[in-house]
Amino acid sequence: MGARVDLLMPVAGSHYDAVATDLAQPFRAAFAAAGMTLTPRPWDLGPGDGAATLALFAWGYHFDVARWDAMLAAWPADRPLLNPPALLGWNTRKTYLLELAAAGVPIVPSRFGRADVASVAAAFDAFGCDELVVKPQISAGSHQTVRVRRGEAVAPLDDAILQPFLSAIAEEGELSLFAIGGRFSHAARKVATGGDFRIQPQFGGRFTRYEPDAEAIAVFDTTLAALPHAPLYARIDLLRRADGQLALIEVEAIEPDLYVELEPAVPARLAAALLDALR
Repeated sequence: MGARVDLLMPVAGSHYDAVATDLAQPFRAAFAAAGMTLTPRPWDLGPGDGAATLALFAWGYHFDVARWDAMLAAWPADRPLLNPPALLGWNTRKTYLLELAAAGVPIVPSRFGRADVASVAAAFDAFGCDELVVKPQISAGSHQTVRVRRGEAVAPLDDAILQPFLSAIAEEGELSLFAIGGRFSHAARKVATGGDFRIQPQFGGRFTRYEPDAEAIAVFDTTLAALPHAPLYARIDLLRRADGQLALIEVEAIEPDLYVELEPAVPARLAAALLDALR
């Protein structure tokens, strides 16, 4: 019998349960074909006794950040967690964008701190725009993410990111490039529709397969090289700025949907990468 690999899943009873279970099925089948048993485990239970643990479906961590941080800090050094605990902790708060910018990665213009009347007004002036996107520094799935026009009120939010609204989100779209096993795997284009600015399917976002050009690959490579720890898997999201340059808007190294419906070979590819990592 092959190795057992624990798969971190949403906390039992959460509204993420059913979706995560469905999305995990192709991975369980691919891992079985590679001689590994993929065993679901709610992330709040911490490490199990499997040969390794994947954090791929640890959805909902942003609702209980203290427990998430404590779990990562206490993770045993002799129990592989992939991606590594240090990378997951770094990726939890989106202030990592500042570190990547300092390393030469082009990012979407961003201001960090409290969102209130004064900071929102300052961001409008600094970015020279008439619309902002305001979101928490720790979030997922566009949770508490709002679009604000100049002159509109905004609910105060501690630990926020303020970014200019970029019209590319409904035109070229957000470009998601995936790394598996340290190299490019596949890519998707995610376009906001119906007047919404959010690209998730529950808000009407349209996802299609995308073949990245040299510019997108260059930003992807620069970002991947700048991460503080090598990921087994990661999603790198790009959006075109007002100046015409593709820029990083987010790195998702904790629990990205890998869009298996656009690239059915992904589960087998991830299983092979994990086997290589454990050798």
